[in-house]
Amino acid sequence: MRPGTLSLQALPPLSLYVHLPWCLKKCPYCDFNSHEWRKDGELPTESYLDALRSDLEAALPLIWGRRVVSIFIGGGTPSLFPPAAIERLLADIRARVQLEPGCEITLEANPGTFEKDRFRGFREAGVTRLSIGVQSFDDAKLQALGRVHNAEQAQAAVEEAAQAFETFNIDLMYALPGQSMAELDRDLSRALAFKPPHLSVYHLTIEPNTMFALNPPVVPDDDLASDMLDLITARTGAQGMERYEVSAYARPGHRCAHNLNYWQFGDYLGIGAGAHSKLSFAHRILRQVRWREPAAFMSHAAQGNAVSNENEVKRSELPFEYMLNALRLRDGVELLRFSERTGLPLSSIKAGLEHGRERGLLEPDPALLRPTARGFDFLSDLQALFLPKG
Repeated sequence: MRPGTLSLQALPPLSLYVHLPWCLKKCPYCDFNSHEWRKDGELPTESYLDALRSDLEAALPLIWGRRVVSIFIGGGTPSLFPPAAIERLLADIRARVQLEPGCEITLEANPGTFEKDRFRGFREAGVTRLSIGVQSFDDAKLQALGRVHNAEQAQAAVEEAAQAFETFNIDLMYALPGQSMAELDRDLSRALAFKPPHLSVYHLTIEPNTMFALNPPVVPDDDLASDMLDLITARTGAQGMERYEVSAYARPGHRCAHNLNYWQFGDYLGIGAGAHSKLSFAHRILRQVRWREPAAFMSHAAQGNAVSNENEVKRSELPFEYMLNALRLRDGVELLRFSERTGLPLSSIKAGLEHGRERGLLEPDPALLRPTARGFDFLSDLQALFLPKG
């Protein structure tokens, strides 16, 4: 509550992100904080859950009185943890923070960690939404991506999820090594045959500090990748799915509440190894990062100092940070929401708005911040209009 440079009239909704960092294998394209479990024996499940509980308890003074609108358990591969561990995790959370009625609780799962009835166990533990990292239904493409599952396992996992959950998501990737339009079309057909409530589609990108960066595969060029995205949008639209965000398609009533809060510049507390937080106060917005290595995180969390890095977001950086999220939404957001979420006056983005409208990247509606179809196609150019000057 000490004096600061911003003036927020109200705090945004608060989400909780929980990071479970281990995988069976590190995929060559992955730049997330994930770690192969190479040791003999079991994961340090109880020790890590103890650390998460300590991390959350230490963070409670920052979120006193605020209800959590959504929980996302990501990784890594959270489905490596048994349903009993997820049940304990959610019990620890419920004992310490208030959840909004109907709070969405998502768990990421990979087909390579799938066993019959395991997904049903997660549902019984309190998870309400499953996000399945399928990536492809093509065995050759899965092998090229370094995935530990095959197409048959992917299909079985989605079938099990559809039986256990009312809402679930399929993660699919495109512009894969050597992928043709026909191969993508077959992948889409297999995914859409399950009538998924939600589909997340990601362009394979070669990220620094990954195995693919050291040995890049041959991938479709930008023109073919753009045609692939057009195909995805057309195929999903024909099945009643709406592209409500750059990478997300959903049936009515099945949009991801957790990700929507991110994109609307809501707050989130991140606990676990390498987790990030964005927390608003009356006069400032704070960002935090937890210790990245699992062993270091567990050690520091036990001592009450899981946060390795903390900084206040500068006024000059807020317009771009806000636009980086809000402009991803196809329907846009009310323009007044900018001041509500950043504590800045609309005058701080006036120049960017004018340039965006002049170039046909933003809709002319003075009350709505919404990209045009062209702006959606050239989103990076539109977002760059709000970068700090000088």
